[in-house]
Amino acid sequence: MKRGILIVFFAVLSQHFALSCDACEKQQPAITRGITHGNGPNNNWDWVIVIVMVVITLVTLCFSIWYLIRPGENQSRHIKRTILNLQ
Repeated sequence: MKRGILIVFFAVLSQHFALSCDACEKQQPAITRGITHGNGPNNNWDWVIVIVMVVITLVTLCFSIWYLIRPGENQSRHIKRTILNLQ
């Protein structure tokens, strides 16, 4: 019970630090206003870098979920069988 209360407490507390302050919010462009600290992207190359990072992250997430759901290793001599069959 105490562990659950601590998890909720830290989740609520961390959200306070994750949101931007008023001074940083004024420096941000409309698309990132309110979710990040500091000044926003200065030129178009910064936006390109951000978009590429988002695409790489989403592709990685999709592959991670795909291989968790359908791993594809069904051979009896696969290395995972040595761990799963260990008793």
